[in-house]
Amino acid sequence: MPVKEPSAAAPQPATQSSPPQASPRRSDTTRTAILTAARERFAADGYERATIRAIAKDARIDPSMVMRYYGSKEGLFAAVLDVDLRLPAPERLNRQDVGHALVQHFLDLWEENEVLTAVLRVGVTNPAGAERMQGIFRDQLLPISLHLCPDPEQAPVRAALTASQLLGLALARYVLRFPPAVALPREEIVAWLAPTVQRYLTAPHP
Repeated sequence: MPVKEPSAAAPQPATQSSPPQASPRRSDTTRTAILTAARERFAADGYERATIRAIAKDARIDPSMVMRYYGSKEGLFAAVLDVDLRLPAPERLNRQDVGHALVQHFLDLWEENEVLTAVLRVGVTNPAGAERMQGIFRDQLLPISLHLCPDPEQAPVRAALTASQLLGLALARYVLRFPPAVALPREEIVAWLAPTVQRYLTAPHP
């Protein structure tokens, strides 16, 4: 009687492991958390006393992540103070109502988010922050002053005077929060400040 040979085992289907799911990118969220915590910490403690460890704790991340994104405390501080005022191009401004346009623009900036307010708080508590704020307003506001003022030699002074009004408003309304300044409606702020900014930028030398 012939011996029945064992049948070959049926090949088992190959099991393919699913590729690991890529974790969602969180770099933007992490950067935002770091910058938010850093602005608050630099404003509260000043540059010298603020530490990467404290900023990381506030942001609820590991300190190594701060170093990964910004390299050093100096790099983080520079990022905190990197602000675009998003000013319109000088040639797009109407000379007759530039004061009104700029006050409206800055009110929008201050009220859109708290970034500029936090940067202002850093600027008034830290010499390096103050220097950076000077540079921001000089570099971004000066071209408008040069384009509009009657005498280009006076442009730096006129830009500085304009900044004094805009920053003074922000300090009183959003940082120190003087009750009358906080309560003042936007249209009244514009009515009060716009003629002054207009005069600074376009009027003849007194």
